[in-house]
Amino acid sequence: MKIWPNFRNIGPSIPSMFLDKRIKYDEEYGATQFKSEEYCMEWLNDKPKGSVLYVSFGSLASINEEQLEVVACALKDCENYFLWVVIPTEENKLPKDFEKKSHKGLVVTWCSQLKVLAHESIGCFVTHCGWNSTLEAISLGVPIVAVPQWSDQATNAKFIVDVWKIGIRPPTDELKIVRKDGMKKCILEIMESEKGKMIKSNIMQLKDLAKGAVGVGGSSYENITEFVNSLFHFANKQTFTN
Repeated sequence: MKIWPNFRNIGPSIPSMFLDKRIKYDEEYGATQFKSEEYCMEWLNDKPKGSVLYVSFGSLASINEEQLEVVACALKDCENYFLWVVIPTEENKLPKDFEKKSHKGLVVTWCSQLKVLAHESIGCFVTHCGWNSTLEAISLGVPIVAVPQWSDQATNAKFIVDVWKIGIRPPTDELKIVRKDGMKKCILEIMESEKGKMIKSNIMQLKDLAKGAVGVGGSSYENITEFVNSLFHFANKQTFTN
């Protein structure tokens, strides 16, 4: 209780260029650029606004082979365009006849997630609900189809679906696998139904709150300013004492 009042909340820790755009700097902010990213953005540029499903289960989770095949089949059957990030260690689990590059879909091993989520063609994010991915989806206003895998992801999915109401979670069977029909139904709800419009409205409200928090006068802005000022005060005090 003595130290708790000294804690301050900051965040979301998303670069300003993706939120309030107050600070302009190198848009890569230290990230390595891959050729696949350039191709991703060119591919997205040709797609209508809100028409693309972005699918990524993070850089660490190992997805059950049957689950990966189900996702592939669902994406193939859906009428929507899709951009799917499948990390190199998971590529061999894809169905042999699954096209990695087509007019409808593109499978890559890496992309700049923030740049993709910020693209106007993205209409839905099928995600494992890792905390970074969750915050990025909220900050950029992209509705979620929640497919948690492990660790904190089930808790995050619970908040996404039941508390914030910014996404839908498809059911799993006795093997803990999301089946094709369940996946397709959730995607359709997000992209085309009245419930999807409500979810989009909810996440846009959270996006505005995120932008406000880091903007001038926002909670994150004020807390960081207070912290930096305290460092200057401490440094000046030390100088005077010495």
